[in-house]
Amino acid sequence: MMTSRFAEFKVPYSFDSFSSGFGKAIGCYDSAVQELIVIDDLLSSMVGIEGRYILIKRVRGKDNDITFHVDPSMDLALQELAKRIFPLCKSFMLINQFAEMRSQFKSGLVNHAFSAALRALLLDYQTMVAQLEHQFWLGRLSLQGLWFYCQPMMGPMQALSTVIQKASINSFSGSAILNLLQSQAKAMAGDNAVRLLLEKMTQCASNAYLGILERWIYEGVIDDPYSEFFIMENKSLKKESLTQDYDAKYWRQRYSLKDGIPSFLANIAGTILTTGKYLNVMRECGHNVQVPAPENSKLMSFGSNHHYLECVKAAYNFASSELLNLIKEKYDLLGKLRSMKHYLLLDQGDFLVHFMDIARDELAKKPDEVSVEKLQSLLDLALRTTAAAADPCHEDLTCVVEKTSLLRRLGTLKDLEVSPTTFNRDDLEEPVSITGLDAFSLSYKVKWPFFAGLGKCISRGSVPSTHVELRYQDHLSCVSTMLKFINSLLHYLTFEVLEPNWHVMHNRLQSAKSIDEVIQHHDFFLDKCLRECLLLLPELLKKVERLKSLCLQYAAATQWMISSSIDMQNTEEAIDDSDGLNKAKQCRSGSSSLLKSTAKNAAVTDSILKFEREFSAELQSLGPILSKNSQAEPHLTHLAQWILGVRNDQ
Repeated sequence: MMTSRFAEFKVPYSFDSFSSGFGKAIGCYDSAVQELIVIDDLLSSMVGIEGRYILIKRVRGKDNDITFHVDPSMDLALQELAKRIFPLCKSFMLINQFAEMRSQFKSGLVNHAFSAALRALLLDYQTMVAQLEHQFWLGRLSLQGLWFYCQPMMGPMQALSTVIQKASINSFSGSAILNLLQSQAKAMAGDNAVRLLLEKMTQCASNAYLGILERWIYEGVIDDPYSEFFIMENKSLKKESLTQDYDAKYWRQRYSLKDGIPSFLANIAGTILTTGKYLNVMRECGHNVQVPAPENSKLMSFGSNHHYLECVKAAYNFASSELLNLIKEKYDLLGKLRSMKHYLLLDQGDFLVHFMDIARDELAKKPDEVSVEKLQSLLDLALRTTAAAADPCHEDLTCVVEKTSLLRRLGTLKDLEVSPTTFNRDDLEEPVSITGLDAFSLSYKVKWPFFAGLGKCISRGSVPSTHVELRYQDHLSCVSTMLKFINSLLHYLTFEVLEPNWHVMHNRLQSAKSIDEVIQHHDFFLDKCLRECLLLLPELLKKVERLKSLCLQYAAATQWMISSSIDMQNTEEAIDDSDGLNKAKQCRSGSSSLLKSTAKNAAVTDSILKFEREFSAELQSLGPILSKNSQAEPHLTHLAQWILGVRNDQ
């Protein structure tokens, strides 16, 4: 009567099979014998093996659809007790199936660790079943006793089966598995045994994940063969690309957060990302450093134990201080910024005045005709013969001749955090003809690791410098009103905007505690200067550019008249010095030249008067625009005071 519970039977599902497959239906036996048969079948079913009168049915293609069927002739009381144990049998089969499937190579480290924990649990479960079988063979186990011993395992096994079914349906892996386990543990807070089991499963499954995290925060290395980690590495971005494209965003995009952050790390994900990035920058600098990781710093627990948070914080503080010291001490961060200030913010503008004088002819050409090599040579000459020669970094300053004007370049800068409507098509309308002076700007070679935080300075610094350096060229104007306007604008840009903002940034950088703070202060300085220098206000910028253009045209016209007057005077003197026939010939020729020059002078005089009228009208229209915009941009109040003062003087 007592056959081995490990025997396998290939029994088709039908109730007739209970009698035809084994000779007799279970109902042919008395209740005592039926109980023994049912216990033997249940012990088999508890480890996923069909019994003689308890059949297991699976639906093809639905691994989670498992049902148990008993011989209908079985005693009803025995049937009810058997059905109470079926959920435990089903849970074992589902968990065992999941552990086998997720142990495959492709499933990922977290699934491997979770499966290993499940197999350890199932081993304990099978040990319990073996002990129950031993009691059964000794005649000490009743069906009621079997139910009693199974009850403690029912809740935990069913909770785990719920987790693995959700994981299977959604094909979870990596952090998704950890989040699922943790959320299920929180949901079972009222059942202490189930909660403890799920927390233990979460801890076991997270060990592999925390191993990846350890290498990242202690070494700055992503060892993630299955792409489970919440930090993504963009290997296509190299720091060398920053020398060709200022917008390569190496610091922000080389390593970045992705979806699927484990819930227990969500609040410190940014800190974790930054810690590894700091270590990476130092490694790129050839400065090998590893965060000290004593035995008590191993990230092997979480939940109620928040030791892992302390480890992450300690690693961040170490990496941050090491990198900040490296950049401040070895690479002289503040000294480099001061050097850039000399050139891009015209802190020492004598070199630029000299450069504009010796490069005037070359800058008067069209942008396509300008020789950048010649301009660079002239710039180097200007740097070596002025106070800039004392700066050891002056060789990092270079010339750039763009293909478009200032307005067009402002609209194409990718990192301007302004609304899309700031510059429209009309605002970006290109002048009919631009010269090398309109397209000229300065650029500064910034080497690694300054690219990590100062990359935007290469592009943004060149635009304000161009905008200001044009003002120096405007000193050619000989009209008091125009000079006052230019000087007022220069005073506002330098003493009202650049200098105060620079000192604020300089003081903040001295007290910065991390590279991210350095980047934040530097970006804030650039954004504030861009806005206060009118570069993000197209209506005002176009008006100022128009006034500048009128000044340049006026200066060119008056310069021509001066040269023409000198030529006329030289011609008259040459006629007076001649005699005889030569004097008659020169008189006729000179009279013709004088008539032409006089006619041209009259036309130029009309143009000058026209420039004066246009300048006066443009200057008068600038006041209301400044007043209107000063409500949203309070810093324009200072500029309005200077400009309106010029208008009142006029």
